[in-house]
Amino acid sequence: MNHLPIFKETRTAKVSLLVILVGTIFWLGGINIRAVIGNDILIMGTLDFEPNINPLVERSVFGLISKSSIVIFISYIVIWIAGITFLTTTRLRLKQNGWLMMSAILFYIFTPVEIYTLVLDGRMIYQDLFTQGELVEFRKLLIHRIAALSGVPIIAQFCYYTIIGLVVFQPLKRYDT
Repeated sequence: MNHLPIFKETRTAKVSLLVILVGTIFWLGGINIRAVIGNDILIMGTLDFEPNINPLVERSVFGLISKSSIVIFISYIVIWIAGITFLTTTRLRLKQNGWLMMSAILFYIFTPVEIYTLVLDGRMIYQDLFTQGELVEFRKLLIHRIAALSGVPIIAQFCYYTIIGLVVFQPLKRYDT
């Protein structure tokens, strides 16, 4: 059993890898849940709101979006820090493990995008938790969040799912003979 690379890692690398795994489940799960909840109040394929939604239901949906954004925010920060910790403590070298290098690039290259969208999410969280939460303001924030950066957050999400494939199949792995 000691031939598996994970058993040769330091304790810090193993713990940070576990944190990355658990955090990713919460993070990507939260992103998908938020998208499903948000699409319930929009007309399919547009950025227009359903006309016949009860304001209390709409307010509840915005509350759910806000609470899922809290989970996403915390999970992203935890993954970001655990990723840096793993990359600095692992015995895997990026030169021999192209899949790890590509995964790190795909994750960290979208950090500015994630920070921008987390700021927008923070405004929605603030509206939900610390104000009366007017529906007009929530609507503006949601539309701005969805249309942010002309779809780059969606491209980032596709890259995050690509990372899963890279980790599972480990292409670009060089075996020294």
